[in-house]
Amino acid sequence: MTSTLSATPVAAGPRSGFVRRPRLWRIAVPVVVFATLLAAPWTVGQPWIVNLLIFTLMYATMASAWNLVGGLAGYPSLGHAAFFGIGAYGEAIWFHHHPPVSGWEPFLALPVVAVGTALVGLPVAWIAMRTRATTFAIVTITLVFVVQTLAFNVRALTGGAQGIGIGPAPFGVAYFAFPFYYVLVTLLAVAVAMTALIMRSRLGLILATVRDDEDKARGIGAPTAVAKLAAFALSVGLTGAVGAVWAYYVSFVYPPFAVDPLVTIGMVLMVYLGGRGTLWGPVLGAFLVVPVQQYLAYQLGANSLHLVGYAALFLVVMLVLPRGILPSLADRLGKRVGGR
Repeated sequence: MTSTLSATPVAAGPRSGFVRRPRLWRIAVPVVVFATLLAAPWTVGQPWIVNLLIFTLMYATMASAWNLVGGLAGYPSLGHAAFFGIGAYGEAIWFHHHPPVSGWEPFLALPVVAVGTALVGLPVAWIAMRTRATTFAIVTITLVFVVQTLAFNVRALTGGAQGIGIGPAPFGVAYFAFPFYYVLVTLLAVAVAMTALIMRSRLGLILATVRDDEDKARGIGAPTAVAKLAAFALSVGLTGAVGAVWAYYVSFVYPPFAVDPLVTIGMVLMVYLGGRGTLWGPVLGAFLVVPVQQYLAYQLGANSLHLVGYAALFLVVMLVLPRGILPSLADRLGKRVGGR
């Protein structure tokens, strides 16, 4: 009896320290990441690096958004490029016919674009999420080609193959990209915060049960349909907002670029590389993949050979790191700690 009581404080000490450390990391990691991102444009100096960071932030946000459906819920959507295009065209069509009074007006419209895209996504999710796994992936990728075909053929609205333009943003040349950059940092913060809140909420618990065993989750009375629809709506809403920022940044929207299946493939690759179902895995994947993709595209030119690199990276991830970088590192560190 005495030995048991005397052992209790000794065991509690390391355990309490172990509990505090994750809490400290949960605060320190986002502070360091976003402080670095906020300072980056003023420290790198080169406009091409800021441009690269803009596209990296775009994909980091979209990968985090895709993770809500493909990672937390386990539904591998291949149709997110359609919602990226819907957001891009929504922004372009409105401000093509209603020129903005100020350069900030298209940014202020982002919540409207996000909500509108989410509302469009709800009936799609209601139909598509009646299927699972491979069938769900096929249904969602079909949506990409439907939206792309509409973008080509509804010329009165989208401009067809000629595209549709927004007036260029009236920002100074020296700091033209800065507003877009900081808006994307904000969207990434929203995506990360939303994922963290969902992972620690009842919704996250339901999504985890859906991913592990949806039939059993439904059998115990979990509102799986509502949870899946909520995750899908939040996911595509964020993706549509990023599409709107992209449309304003490039100032001209064409169907092959606005509704491109490779956009979805990029999101999926980044999530799987960093760690599906994790908080920071999609962000890490984006910051690893996008610079490499841009470098290969620059070195190999416009011949699409960089897509071979995409395929090779996907193969390596599936064979070597099937759970992604962060979960694999966590497993190895856990084994080392256990070995001690």
